Amino acid sequence: MGNHFAALFPCPSSPSSPSSPPTRLGGGRDSAPPWSALKSLPREKSEPVLPGCSRGFSPSLYLGSRRHPWLPAARDASIRGGRAEERRSRCWRPAGPRQPDAPPSSALHRLSPLRSPLLSSADPQPALSVGTMASINELPSNILLELFSLIPARELLLHCRPVCSLWRDLIDLVSLWKLKCQREGFMPKKWGQPVSDWKVFYFLCSLRRNLIRNPCAEEGFEFWTLDVNGGDEWKVEDLPGDHRRVFPNSHVKKYFVTSYYTCLKSQLVDLKAEGYWEELMDRTRPDIVVKDWFAARQDCGCKYQVCVQLLSSGHVPLGTFQPDPVAIQQWSDAKWREVSHTFSNYPPGVRYIWFQHGGVDTHYWAGWYGPRVTNSSITIGPELT
Repeated sequence: MGNHFAALFPCPSSPSSPSSPPTRLGGGRDSAPPWSALKSLPREKSEPVLPGCSRGFSPSLYLGSRRHPWLPAARDASIRGGRAEERRSRCWRPAGPRQPDAPPSSALHRLSPLRSPLLSSADPQPALSVGTMASINELPSNILLELFSLIPARELLLHCRPVCSLWRDLIDLVSLWKLKCQREGFMPKKWGQPVSDWKVFYFLCSLRRNLIRNPCAEEGFEFWTLDVNGGDEWKVEDLPGDHRRVFPNSHVKKYFVTSYYTCLKSQLVDLKAEGYWEELMDRTRPDIVVKDWFAARQDCGCKYQVCVQLLSSGHVPLGTFQPDPVAIQQWSDAKWREVSHTFSNYPPGVRYIWFQHGGVDTHYWAGWYGPRVTNSSITIGPELT
């Protein structure tokens, strides 16, 4: 070790005369003070004597104000000769970049409620451990309800409700689900109609949509199964087409048309795949509303038919809507007609809904003179405003 420091700070063999005035020198980066000036200055008490150097040599004078990784970790005030209030251990400081100064105690108190280990022990406020950090459960219940109302419903039930008993009780409150319904705009169509369970009401409203895919022939025959395709087969036409009647809903642009032999097409709706789990369907048994639109040509008579069945997991019918076929005579008004039915109080176990419609013209003319059908729908749940 001595040889190492002797190599860092070599002592000249023949120093100059010590008659030069003892001037304190601040060492620069490019040039060092003469050895005679360094040797003549008295050594401060706080500075160590490096091995291999004389007692008159001061490393801090030679290096000036620069910090060196091999110097003792002493305060600058004690090196300059002042009475130091704090003395550090004389261990060697490892090489590396200088760490930034810590903020004052007052700033740390303002930034964080937890005490920092950098704070002075003389501070009257005791330090807190991480284990005493404030919990979200200490917030008022109304604030927690506001926070829960912003979380998606499925996340609330699957991930938030099992956390603790407090969260479970808050998530089961009627006021929370009523607040979520108000945020989403889910209100019953009849204002005076009471809601027995706001949680179930919320899920039914959020899932409510038309379960029939491609109801208005915008994608041709996609998602439809052509059960019977007689005559000149099924065809898609643009409104008003040969029917020459405008549909009541301006968003509907196309329709399906049948031919001179029977034409039938169907869809099978998987309720679980659409988001309606088994417990919801078996315990709540919400209303299932089925609607369909049909019309005839003015110059030809036709016959329209529809059949809807509620099926179990084994495809056993649990409910059926199959009215008598509707016969429309030639030279009728050819207006669009709507047929609808609501399934209520059906037995538990409904897992599928099967929908089929179609018809045939009654004059057996080549071409597409049978009934037109479009805008079919199956919806589950209460009617909304």
